[in-house]
Amino acid sequence: MKVRELVERFEQYAPKQIAEPNDPVGLQIGSLDAEIHNVMTTLDVRPEVVQEAIDNNIDFIFAHHPVMFRPAKNLDLSNPQNKMYADLIQHHITVYAAHTNLDSANNGLNDWLAEALQLVDTTGLVPGYTEAIYSLTVQAPKIYANAVQMSLVDAGAEITADGSSGYTFQWDGLIQYVTPVGVQPGASAVETPAEQDNTRIEFEVSEGHLTDVLKALYDVHPLDQPIYHLVKLDDHRLQYSMGRIGKLRQSMTVKELAELCKKTFKVNGLRVVANELDRLVQTVAILGGDGGKFYHIAKQKGADVYITGDVYYHTGHDMLASDLPVIDPGHHIESICKPKLAQLIKQWASENDWSLQVAESQINTDPFTFI
Repeated sequence: MKVRELVERFEQYAPKQIAEPNDPVGLQIGSLDAEIHNVMTTLDVRPEVVQEAIDNNIDFIFAHHPVMFRPAKNLDLSNPQNKMYADLIQHHITVYAAHTNLDSANNGLNDWLAEALQLVDTTGLVPGYTEAIYSLTVQAPKIYANAVQMSLVDAGAEITADGSSGYTFQWDGLIQYVTPVGVQPGASAVETPAEQDNTRIEFEVSEGHLTDVLKALYDVHPLDQPIYHLVKLDDHRLQYSMGRIGKLRQSMTVKELAELCKKTFKVNGLRVVANELDRLVQTVAILGGDGGKFYHIAKQKGADVYITGDVYYHTGHDMLASDLPVIDPGHHIESICKPKLAQLIKQWASENDWSLQVAESQINTDPFTFI
């Protein structure tokens, strides 16, 4: 299969347009037309990860963090970063990155982090990209209805405003139509009305999927000019958000939650910014990566405690002054993406009959050691 087949399926799930502005997501190195057989998921693309890929005959690296945040100033191979680029190209390894679009996607990285802590009743934390939603009603002969429905759902016609998928509604009826005939003096202008069993299928389609869905409709529908109605839902939009806020099943102290984070995210140490370690908390906001600047949003939304990485020194003082306890387990907790992405790609491979082997990187790329 080609790289673009996997990329197109992934971008139905986490579209590039929902990424934060100027985030260099998408194809990093290689070609969308390259053939792939062995995929490896990773948090970071580092020289040791690239060597792991070479050793295991990987031809596609799927990363969360972009490999090229900044342009290369030269191609001097004494620079380890440039040498890594050269190794990837020399061994025909394509690299693709999904960063803040994966952070904001429904059932994406921040949902995985919230699920790991068993948070319930979760909603988005930091509002991001909003996307228009359309109501699409398609009419088709009953015998073709199932094929039309499946094709349009495969193209993305199933996303609702709350991010749920697989939503369609259909009802059956009888369509009557007449066929004009040659008009002669004394003759009827039309034949006797004919009847046909018909099905109407109603979908909700996000704006980003609309072009693909309409193309699929024309490809699969038995009529050259399908009958459909398309209406933009002005009061109904798909909201993407970074981070999640939800509740623990039972309250615990800040210290107990910090210990739970250590165990859940497999970190040997973390930092806590709190005036009282014994304070009871239950409403938890979490945002993977560098989310310190959003602490005030967590507080405004009623969080008792905020979990995020890379908290800066002066931001920590502001958090104390705001009296919002913050747990910083580090940026590397996003490595939860490795098994989750591998699971997704395996699922899509099974559904689409792709001949792919999928593995997770076994390299720990956390640069910090606690002693």
